[in-house]
Amino acid sequence: MMGHKKMYIGTLLADLCSHILGEFATVMQSLESPLGNEYLNASIFPFLPPPSEMPRSLDDEPRRESLPVIPSHNSQPELMTSGTLRAKTPLNLKRNSSAGPSLLPHRHASLPTTPVKKRHNVIGAASSHGRLFKVLGDFFLLAGRLEEASIWYSEAVALFKGPQDIVWHASALEGLATIPIIEAWSSTHGINGTVGDREPWADVSDKLTQAIALYYKAAPASEPEATYPLLAYLYTDAVLRHASLLFSVWSCKGWGPLAFTAMLQQGPNPYFPTTLSAAPRADANSSPRSNTRISYAELERLTLITGITRAQIAATLTQAHGPWLLHLDARERIRALQTLASIFGAIGHVRKEAYILREVLGCIMDLVVCGREESGNGGTRVLSMGLGIRGVGLGGTTGQGAVGIRENESNEGNESVLCIVKHICRVHGIDLEGVKLVDVNGDCKSSQNTSIQEEEPSREPFGWPELQIGIIREAIAVAEALPDYPAVAQFCLSSLKLLHPVMSQGDQHHLYNTASRALMTAKRRGDRRAVDYWSGQPIVSIGILPLPPVRLPIEKPMSVLSRRPSEINPILAGMKDPFLYNPRKIMSGQGEIILVQNENFELVVTLQNPYVFDLDLQSLQLSTSGAQFESKGSSVIVPANSYHPVTFTGKALAPGILVIRGCIVRAPGGVPREFLLPLSTEEEEDKRLKRRSTIECEVGRSKHAGLESRPWERGNKRQSTQGAALSSKQPVRFLECKIVPEQPLLRIRRTSLTHGAVMLYNGETSTIRITLENVSSLPIDLMRLSFDDSTIAPAQQALADGELSVFETYETEYDLIHRPVFTWDSSHETQEVGPGEKAIVTVNCFGKVGCASGTIHVSYACVHRRQSTLQEPSDVFHTRQLSYPVLVTVYHMLECHAMDILSYSEATTTVSAHTELEGDESLEAKARKALLNVGDIADWCLFSVEVRNTYGLPFEVTFERTKPDTEKASITSLVPPGSTSRIIIPIKKISLSKEDISQPIPTLSDRQYVVNKSKLSTAEEKAQRELFWYREELFKAVHGRWRENGGTRSGHLSLRQQRMTLPMLEALRVETARVHMSLVSYDEVQSATPVTVAQAGGKFLPPPNEFVYLRTKVTNLSSSELILTLNLTLEPSQHVIYQGTLADIPLGRLAHGESQETSMHWVVQRSQIVWAVDSSEQ
Repeated sequence: MMGHKKMYIGTLLADLCSHILGEFATVMQSLESPLGNEYLNASIFPFLPPPSEMPRSLDDEPRRESLPVIPSHNSQPELMTSGTLRAKTPLNLKRNSSAGPSLLPHRHASLPTTPVKKRHNVIGAASSHGRLFKVLGDFFLLAGRLEEASIWYSEAVALFKGPQDIVWHASALEGLATIPIIEAWSSTHGINGTVGDREPWADVSDKLTQAIALYYKAAPASEPEATYPLLAYLYTDAVLRHASLLFSVWSCKGWGPLAFTAMLQQGPNPYFPTTLSAAPRADANSSPRSNTRISYAELERLTLITGITRAQIAATLTQAHGPWLLHLDARERIRALQTLASIFGAIGHVRKEAYILREVLGCIMDLVVCGREESGNGGTRVLSMGLGIRGVGLGGTTGQGAVGIRENESNEGNESVLCIVKHICRVHGIDLEGVKLVDVNGDCKSSQNTSIQEEEPSREPFGWPELQIGIIREAIAVAEALPDYPAVAQFCLSSLKLLHPVMSQGDQHHLYNTASRALMTAKRRGDRRAVDYWSGQPIVSIGILPLPPVRLPIEKPMSVLSRRPSEINPILAGMKDPFLYNPRKIMSGQGEIILVQNENFELVVTLQNPYVFDLDLQSLQLSTSGAQFESKGSSVIVPANSYHPVTFTGKALAPGILVIRGCIVRAPGGVPREFLLPLSTEEEEDKRLKRRSTIECEVGRSKHAGLESRPWERGNKRQSTQGAALSSKQPVRFLECKIVPEQPLLRIRRTSLTHGAVMLYNGETSTIRITLENVSSLPIDLMRLSFDDSTIAPAQQALADGELSVFETYETEYDLIHRPVFTWDSSHETQEVGPGEKAIVTVNCFGKVGCASGTIHVSYACVHRRQSTLQEPSDVFHTRQLSYPVLVTVYHMLECHAMDILSYSEATTTVSAHTELEGDESLEAKARKALLNVGDIADWCLFSVEVRNTYGLPFEVTFERTKPDTEKASITSLVPPGSTSRIIIPIKKISLSKEDISQPIPTLSDRQYVVNKSKLSTAEEKAQRELFWYREELFKAVHGRWRENGGTRSGHLSLRQQRMTLPMLEALRVETARVHMSLVSYDEVQSATPVTVAQAGGKFLPPPNEFVYLRTKVTNLSSSELILTLNLTLEPSQHVIYQGTLADIPLGRLAHGESQETSMHWVVQRSQIVWAVDSSEQ
C-alpha cells in the first residue's frame, strides 16, 4: 500500500515540475522582446508588468510550451550583431538523475533543429543583454541543464560592466558557484582530496567571495526604500551560502558525498557535523542544545583534516550580521539570524550564538506583539484582563460597564521560545531552571523535593553581573509577552537565588514582586504548574529548648532502689567520682534528649534570609519520624538580611524515639518542600572542614577555558566532587529524642518559711516543713530528698584542686559530711503520694557560718507501673526533681580560741582550799571544786578554752565531758556581750596504742588516692598522725553547746577549728612509765614506819643537816614489758650529801602495771634543792 502512495505522489510531483518548466518559455517570450528587455534593464531590481500588458510576438506560429533551442556559444555573437530571431525549438525537459557531466557534450545531438526565422524588429541596442542571459542561465539551472546554464552565466558575466549591473553580476557568480556543487552531487562519486595545488571547493569559494564583495559595493541610485530590502536579502543570502559551503566541507571532513548531501539535502539537525557523535551530558543544568556539543579536541581535528579553520567560517558569517538586517522582512530576518546562530553554535562559538539568538528572540517577540495588535484591531471585542468568552459578538460598540472579553492565549510554540531563552542565559552562566516547575497535582513531598543541606563552596564569579542582569530582564520580558506566568516566576526566583549577591536592592524587590504577581495570576487562571521552594536552604539550625527543671526526667537504674538512703551521701554528690579525671563521665554528659509523653515541649528553628526584602513563608512545619508527634505549622515572615528564630510547640503521643529530620517549607504560590538538617557531630564537622579546605585549595588552581568555567561545569570537574561521589555515603544522623512514658508531677503547696528565708545562730538547728501536692494522674511511690548550699561548692572546688594538706582535706570533708546545713530523716517520712493527695516533708536546717543560701531537692518517681503487655520490665526508671530555694542568714555570735591542755597539779586544790577558808564560797565555786576534785591527779589533765561573745546578747556556754570510762561532768558559764570567758574542765588522760597512732589520716570521700604535697620527714609525719588521732579522741570526749540566756534557742559549739600542739599532746596522753618521788624520814628510834617530810605549796620541807630518804617509785603504764633504768639529777649538787649513785640505777623488767621502788640516803644543807628523774627504757 505504501508503495502505491509513493508512486502516486511521485507522479504528481513530476507533473508539477513539468508545468513549471513549461512556463519558463512564456517568461522568456516576454523577456526577449524589446519591451521586455527594456523592463529588465529599467532598474536594479526590475518589475515586469502583467502578461496581458506585454505586446504579443509578431510570429504567428502557435506558442510552444517549451524553451527555445539555445544556440551554441559561437552563434551568440551572430545573434547580437544580426537582427534575426532565435529559432524556437522544443527542448528535452526530461532529466535523468543519473546524468552526469560526461553526458553533457552529447546533449545537442538529441535535440531537433528548426530553421532560424528573422524578426520584423530588432531588440533595442541601448539595452544590454547581460541580464537576459543571466535569467536564461537561471532557468537552465532550474531545469537541470547545467552546461547551458554555465554558458549563459559566463556570457552574462562578460556583459556586466556597468555599476547598475553589479547586483546581477554577483548573482551570476552565485549561479556559477552553484553549478559545480550540483554536478558533484548528481554524480555517482565525489572528488576527495585536492586537484593540483588547490582544493576542489576553492573556485566555488572564490566566486562566492567575489559575489559578496559585489553585493556589498552595490548602491541603489533610486527608490532606496524598495531596493535596500532586496539588496540586503541577496547580500545576506550570499554570505550564508558561502558560510554553508565552508561549514559543510569542514564538518564532513572534506569534499565528498557527505559534504554534497549536507549542502543540498539537509536533515533534521543541519548544523551538526554528521561525521561526529557527541555523548549526551548528564548535567542537569545543560539544555538539549548544549547536550549535542562536541569537544574542543574534535573541533580542532576537523580543522586539521580540512584546512578550514573555525575562525574562517566565523569571519564569513560575521559579514552577514549588520544593520542591513533591519531592511529585511521579519521572517527573512529570523531565517538569516537563525542560520547565523546555528552555524556559530556548531563551530563552538557559543557566546556568539547566544548573542545572535537574543536578536532572534527580539524578532519573534515583535511578530507576537504585532500579531496581537492586528487581531485586536480586526475585531470588535474588548480585550481586557477580565473574564471573557471568545467568539461572542457584542456589536459594533461597547459602552461603559460592558463586559470585556479576554481571548485565550495560544501556548503553541511557547516552550520552544523559552528553551532559547534558557539556553541564552545558560551560556552567560545563569541557570533559569535553578528553581523547578512542578505539577501541583503531583506528589509534592516526593524524593525530588527533599534536600539535605550540604556545604556549599564559595561561589566563584563568572560573567559580567551587569550583562547577566540585563539578560535576565530580557528573559522575563519574553516570558511576560508570551505570556507564560509560571515561567516568569521561575525566571525571577531563579535569578534571585543565584545572583542576589550582585543585585541591587531595587532589582531584588522588582524580581520578587514580579514573581509574586505572576504566581497569583497563574493561580487565578488555573495553571497547574507551580514553582518549587526557591530560596535555597532556609534552615540554619534546629534545637530543642530544655525542659523546666521541675519537668525534666532523670534516668536512674533500678539498682539504686536496693540501696538504703543512708548509704547515699548527697553532700558529696559533686565529688563522688574517685578519679580526678574520668573521660567516661564526660561522654556520659553528652547523652540523648529525654522528653515526656503527652507533655508539650518547645523547639527553636533558626531561619535565614539573605535578601533585602522580607521573606514570606506561607507554611512552615516540622518533619519528624519515629514516635507519633503532634505539632501545628505556622506562617512566618523572615526579616531582610537576618537570622530569625521560630518557636514550635509540640508533644509526643507515644513513647519511643522521636527523630526530627528537618522542616517542610512552602512559599506563597509554590509547593511544599522538605529540607533535611543532619545532626552536626564531630565526625561530620571534620569531614565538612576537610571538604571545604579541599575545595578552597582547588579554587584557582586549574584554568577552565570558555564555558567550561561556568559554575556547574567547573563543579563537575572538581576532584573533590569526584572523590566524594566515589566514596561510600555514610548514614545520615538526625536530631533524636527519647520519649519516656508519662511521669507524675509534684508542686509545693505551702511551706513554714516566710518568703523562703530562715535566720539562725551559728550551730542552731531549725525545722522547715514543706507541703507537697501531686497534681498528676499517676501515683508517687518513691521520694528522696537531697540538698545543696552555698558552702558545698567552694569546699568541693578546694578538694578538687588538691592544694590542701592532708589534715585540711580531712577537716573540709568532715565539715561537709558531719555538719551539713540540711538533713532529712527518711525513716519517719512517707514515700507514697496518690493522685491529688498532699504530703508534708520535714527538713532540719543547721546554722553554719558562711552559708547564705541553700536548695532542697525533692526527687520523686512512679516506679511500679502496670504493664499493658507481658513485656520484660525496664531496667531503668525516671525521676523528677522539685527544688525549693531557701535564703539562709547565720549570725556568728560565739568564738572559741586559745584551746589548751594542762597537767593536773596541786595548785588547783590549793586555791580551792584558800577560798574555802575565807568562807565566801559560792555555788559556782563549790561546783567548780567538785568538778576539779578527782582521784589520782596523775591520771587527769585540765582542758581549757576561751569563748568570746561577739553578739549583742548573753549566752550560756556549757562544756561537758562524755568519756565512756569516766563519770560525765559539765561546766556552764554565762558569756556577756563583748566579753571572753575561759572554760576549764578536767578530763582523763588518753592512751592510744601504736597501731592506732600509726594509721594515716583517713579520707572521708571515695577518692582512692590523695597526694600529700607537704614535704615532711618521717618523724614529722609520725608526730602529725599522733597529734591528729589524739585530737580526734579529745573531741569525742569534750562537747560544747550554747543556749540563749532567758530564751529557748540553743545550739552546738564546735571545736573543730582548734589546733593541738605538742605540749598539749604531752599533757593529754598517758605517759609510758609513771614516776612517783617522795621524801621520808625515820625518827631517832629508827622505827620501821617512815614519816613523810612536810610539804608546803607542793614543795617538800626537809629539815637541814638531817638524814632523809628519797623514795622513787616507777610504774610501767605501757601495754608491753619494759626494761627500765633510773637516772637522778640534783641541783645544786654541792648542798647535798647522798649515799649511792645517781645514774643508771637498774629497775629490771617491768610488766604492764608493775612497779619498782628505790630509795637513797640524803643529807640536805640549808638550801633549795631541785631534783629530776629520768627513767630510761633499755
